[in-house]
Amino acid sequence: MNGRPFAPAKERVARRRLFAVALAIAAAATLTPSASAAADRIAAADAQRLLGQYKCYICHADHETKAGPAYVDVARYFRGRADAVPTIAREIRRGMRRGGPWHMPPHPEVSPAEAQTMARYIMSLDHAPTRANAPR
Repeated sequence: MNGRPFAPAKERVARRRLFAVALAIAAAATLTPSASAAADRIAAADAQRLLGQYKCYICHADHETKAGPAYVDVARYFRGRADAVPTIAREIRRGMRRGGPWHMPPHPEVSPAEAQTMARYIMSLDHAPTRANAPR
């Protein structure tokens, strides 16, 4: 014996524990983006359903201007503002009167939670590709 009869076994146990921790961290890092992406897709589908249910797409579209601005333009306007989602949600419920001949009527039938869902979706479009900047 080399004077350390238990050192190699302790080192092996320590290495195994370290490997197990590293493996758990790597697994969590790998799973989190896909779980997050799935949640984002569900939230986007829910928001699009609400935008259709409340007939928002009559005056707006995600990437083109209609009677109202494109949602991607709304997202760009509010880019970098910490209060963007609450402000958009409030404007959805209260309506808006500014700029141009048209105004957005109030939508009190939209719950605060639904307005937040729609506002988060609108803000997500700031980073979504459009036909003009989509990779080819």
